[in-house]
Amino acid sequence: MCGIAGWVDFDRDLTQERPTLEAMTRTMACRGPDAAGVWLDSHAAIGHRRLSVIDLEGGRQPMIAEEDGRTLAVLTFSGEIYNYRELRSELVSRGHRFRTESDTEVVLRAYLEWGADMVDRLNGMFAFGIWDALREELVLVRDRMGVKPLYYYPTPHGVLFGSEPKAILANREIPRRVNADGLRELLDMVKTPEHAIFTGMFEIRPGHLVRVGRQGLSKHQYWALRAEEHTDSLEQTIGTVRELLEDIVSRQLISDVPLCSLLSGGLDSSAVTSLAARALKKAGAGPVRSFSVDFVGAAENFVPDPLRSTPDAPFVRDLAELVQADHKEILLDSDDLSDPAVRAAVLAATDLPPVWYGDLWPSLYLLFRAVRERSTVALSGESADELFGGYSWFHDPEVLTAETFPWLTSTPGPFYDGTPLFAKGLLGRLDIPGRRREAYHEAIAEVPVLPGESGLEKRMRELSYLNLTRFVNTLLDRKDRMSMAVGLEVRVPFCDHRLVEYVFNAPWSMKKFDGREKSLLRAATRDVLPQSIVERVKAPYPSTQDSGYEKKLRDRLAEVVSGDAPILPLLDLEAVQDRLNRPVSAESTQITRIDLEVPLSLNAWLESYDVTLDL
Repeated sequence: MCGIAGWVDFDRDLTQERPTLEAMTRTMACRGPDAAGVWLDSHAAIGHRRLSVIDLEGGRQPMIAEEDGRTLAVLTFSGEIYNYRELRSELVSRGHRFRTESDTEVVLRAYLEWGADMVDRLNGMFAFGIWDALREELVLVRDRMGVKPLYYYPTPHGVLFGSEPKAILANREIPRRVNADGLRELLDMVKTPEHAIFTGMFEIRPGHLVRVGRQGLSKHQYWALRAEEHTDSLEQTIGTVRELLEDIVSRQLISDVPLCSLLSGGLDSSAVTSLAARALKKAGAGPVRSFSVDFVGAAENFVPDPLRSTPDAPFVRDLAELVQADHKEILLDSDDLSDPAVRAAVLAATDLPPVWYGDLWPSLYLLFRAVRERSTVALSGESADELFGGYSWFHDPEVLTAETFPWLTSTPGPFYDGTPLFAKGLLGRLDIPGRRREAYHEAIAEVPVLPGESGLEKRMRELSYLNLTRFVNTLLDRKDRMSMAVGLEVRVPFCDHRLVEYVFNAPWSMKKFDGREKSLLRAATRDVLPQSIVERVKAPYPSTQDSGYEKKLRDRLAEVVSGDAPILPLLDLEAVQDRLNRPVSAESTQITRIDLEVPLSLNAWLESYDVTLDL
């Protein structure tokens, strides 16, 4: 995985802007710790930071295609193409000659052969920019599910782009301003496609590409979820899911650096780990390496909460023993999660306040930092819940008639409400519920349906679409930022577009054929899992229950409100004081702490990023 950055301007000579391009590229050092490169021409400046994963010596970037001493195209690429070997063979048959063994060069040559249409042939996770020197046009492309991020900032005569906002903000001409729309976006758990929080900045939508030429900027959607008739029987569907997963996992094991699996003991990560173990054994590559995370004292003191009915550790051990994994458990405590240096690293990686998920941010960062000591690539079970219907809200009767996003209904909703301590007047002006209604109806209007589809099947297709286009993005962003902060590449087999397209169109009656969540995935993988995991109920990524962690949050919030913090004008100080005066319960959960986490992370962001709020 890598970090990319660039600048196109048709009204100035960018060969004079090397220091600015180098500054933009340098912000991507965590994403690409192994090498750096820049390329400049009159109207295009392209930067790259590399994390070496395939063809360690030959895949340096920006990569240039030349003919008779003339530059044809320049590529800066982040991601992995899992079918690059097949594409390479096809390109060779068409007369292309390769200098490297990298998937990057396959992308570059594919562009020369098929133009931007080549994106339809790619299987992988990717974000890249291609400067077409002959056409004087920049093409920015993001993968179908949005696994890899890509941001851009239009200017009067071109565009700035980067893997993360920090690459664009490193350009001295870009203001750090956030308006009411941006703050509203931060304070609600609804991700608006293209919205990048910073005024004037955009995020390329998954499955889209952006062209920038002398005539201006245009956007094109090359992939979308589509409604198609599912004609396979239940038995055939289960078999196809299994075949796809085996192929996907095998492809995603390709690496020239150490690889591992992230194991939580849940159905999703256990299925990936077990299939990876089988594929590695078949290839004679030894045991699968796996990692899990837990908290000091959790085994003895775990208490079921509304989100988690069981601890992870026993299930992790069952799977690790079954597949004979080389497993390591990473243990964390509240001091680790509260460490100012760790929290600063999390903020620096996100460029935005990590307002949702609370301690899961530092926990994930610390897990990945430990994983990176032994591996450079990791497989993850992310996105299976959105695809196969794993969350509780897929099975809540209230959600069937609720005109809002399913994760914001009454059962899970409190988990995502971080506004109780904010000033009533501010919340009234922002009108978050009103914007949420608009966003919901905009999303529902996009949902593809079959002719005559109605009732439960239509509603469940809508819920699936909302999860795959408005919810999973937040989890993919979190995993991308925390892994890239330590130079770890995380691959997500359940985001393979072939699997997504197939399962999206499987009827809900099949997805819940045995009355349980994720019935298709459970049936397709039960033979490679211990019975304990086959029977386990869905549990999210673990969170500390230590009340000592909440005490540290309270102490920090007390410090903030006693000083001259930028967050103060946004808060209801009476509500804050009342919150601080309440006794700390013996068990602290994500839900009970979210009102503390949100203002603290927002304040840290306002201070660190010197953001101007235009409210």
